[in-house]
Amino acid sequence: MTTVIKKWGNSQGLRLSKGVLEDVGLAVGDVVDLVVQDGVILLKPIRRIRGRLDLRKLVARIPKGYRPAEEKWGPPMGNEVW
Repeated sequence: MTTVIKKWGNSQGLRLSKGVLEDVGLAVGDVVDLVVQDGVILLKPIRRIRGRLDLRKLVARIPKGYRPAEEKWGPPMGNEVW
């Protein structure tokens, strides 16, 4: 694929076709790692566990000794069975 570097505000940018993004499993808004290696620009997708969140990091943020409490939702309404 051939593309042209264009001015975009005070920066420069490249437009990537939808097909190219689909081929590497990327979409608008995804985060990539940009690396320059031996004069070549490489874009590498940053893969995260289950999308944008990492369960290990989320669990690590739970305070020590935290115990969830049962929520009171009130009496059944409609056809719910409790």
